[in-house]
Amino acid sequence: MDFNMKKLASDAGIFFTRAVQFTEEKFGQAEKTELDAHFENLLARADSTKNWTERILRQTEVLLQPNPSARVEEFLYEKLDRKVPSRVTNGELLAQYMAEAASELGPTTPYGKTLIKVSEAEKRLGAAERDFIHTASLSFLTPLRNFLEGDWKTISKERRLLQNRRLDLDACKARLKKAKAAEAKATLWNDEVDKAEQELRVAQTEFDRQAEVTRLLLEGISSTHVNHLRCLHEFVKSQTTYYAQCYRHMLDLQKQLGRFPGTFVGTSEPASPPLSSTSPTTTAATMSVAPTVPGLAPPGEAALCLEEVPPPASGTRKARVLYDYEAADSSELALLADELITVYSLPGMDPDWLIGERGNKKGKVPVTYLELLS
Repeated sequence: MDFNMKKLASDAGIFFTRAVQFTEEKFGQAEKTELDAHFENLLARADSTKNWTERILRQTEVLLQPNPSARVEEFLYEKLDRKVPSRVTNGELLAQYMAEAASELGPTTPYGKTLIKVSEAEKRLGAAERDFIHTASLSFLTPLRNFLEGDWKTISKERRLLQNRRLDLDACKARLKKAKAAEAKATLWNDEVDKAEQELRVAQTEFDRQAEVTRLLLEGISSTHVNHLRCLHEFVKSQTTYYAQCYRHMLDLQKQLGRFPGTFVGTSEPASPPLSSTSPTTTAATMSVAPTVPGLAPPGEAALCLEEVPPPASGTRKARVLYDYEAADSSELALLADELITVYSLPGMDPDWLIGERGNKKGKVPVTYLELLS
């Protein structure tokens, strides 16, 4: 019991000494041991990393889950170490409503058939969104959280210890200075100066040791940046995959709706192609399209007799396939991502399509699936 009381009194004395030292430093009444410029730069870099990691983490959470209530619920489940319940995505909910509407309004009517087709596409979009959220959470959000809840807490703890060691060191310096001043006036025995010098040596050793530990942790921020860079690449990769899936699903849906009798499909503007170093739509628009040749049916009305139409003497180009493409009928050419094919335009063709050749196979290919090479 006496030991505990003595320890509490000692801790209270240390705390009081540090508080006095800190206050006097703030008012310019005490000297403060300054860290070197390199150490200060490490501290500033670590603080910036922590602050920006928090902001990027929070905004990514908003991107993946815009609903604040849902985010709070997921946070509580994580803190309670319980599995987050599966939640229907907005796309899947829309798909459900459309399917139910088609069932009630007539699944065999043009409107009902279209509702069914669109609901199927929305369901695929919802599944793609779910996969993206899951992948992005594991590959990007989790490492950021681990840094803030693990490494950063360790760094903060060691920085607080370093601050305490510095206050102890400066308090010892102040006591030694006072002891020497008293000795000069012959009002203090020499053993008091010796005691103050011994305390200063101990405080200096502890401060130097803690400074080294903290410095090594702060220098580890460089490794954190490397890890976050790798995670950022994974996030971009998962986002690219998600948007590519969405684009393919909607392009396929648009093609299917175009084949429905009595279905209205807007044609005022072509679908926007994926970004690439060379915009395929823009490039295709620059290729010459001659007036309609008699006997050649417009796209969508009848299949082109491709075998009977020779390629133009000039105007053929090489193209790299951006995505896999499954041919809808015998007039189209199936594509595999990253393969090279020869393409050209025929008179009267829809500008969103080209003729593609691979070996002895020939067929229509969508421009938006291609990167035309110079």
